[in-house]
Amino acid sequence: PIRTFEDHEHTVNAVAVFPDRRRMVTGSWDKTLRLWDLETGVVLKTMEGHSTHFGDISSVDFSPDGTVLATTSYDDIKLWCTKTWQMQGDPIDCGNYVHCVRYSPSGELLAIAASDNIQIYNSGTRKRVASFEGYTGSNRSLAWTPDGTRLLSGGDGDDPTIREWDSSTWQQVGHPWKGHTDDIWAIAIDPTGMFVASASEDCHVRLWGLSDRQTVDIFEHSSSQYSVTFSVDGRHILSGGDNREISEW
Repeated sequence: PIRTFEDHEHTVNAVAVFPDRRRMVTGSWDKTLRLWDLETGVVLKTMEGHSTHFGDISSVDFSPDGTVLATTSYDDIKLWCTKTWQMQGDPIDCGNYVHCVRYSPSGELLAIAASDNIQIYNSGTRKRVASFEGYTGSNRSLAWTPDGTRLLSGGDGDDPTIREWDSSTWQQVGHPWKGHTDDIWAIAIDPTGMFVASASEDCHVRLWGLSDRQTVDIFEHSSSQYSVTFSVDGRHILSGGDNREISEW
């Protein structure tokens, strides 16, 4: 790794870069969020109020304008104002375990990976607009393409593939992407929309080409990986896992 960020007291399994590209938020099994300065690596704020979640924080994502942070646990989804860090409105109850939440590029939709299905909500009204089964097992992770026309999803150990969905019909596009051998806990797409990074419990982060769905590179870790994102310029990958560190590649 080029650099590591150390401060969490347990596994780091969620990471998101603030839209201003100067800060990032990480979520952990220690039920806290940490706001980091990406240039200095210093923790700017530790937020323990998120312990109101029933379980560990499993996913975090910013709205495109940066005014709202969505966090998920195994119970529901909570939306937080990034100015006050207070919860906005009531939590969204998805009916079963929630593993991942992702805003669409326009901010209009919230995609949710729950154990039994993938759910799509209108972020303004918080009403469900679509629901479909992604995998016979659990749906672990999600990522939108920059133009919002596709949604990528990652499966569990019984079906460790990435699948691609058309956001106008919610039908699967092409064949599943194969390579990982265990749960795919996180997916990220670089700013250009050319590359996809996936983090897995198999201790690997894979880099894929979005157009041909082929593996470009594999980054091996000493522990299971639960979160991944690209740097501002798209040249580096940040991932976090069981060793409580965020690695930059």
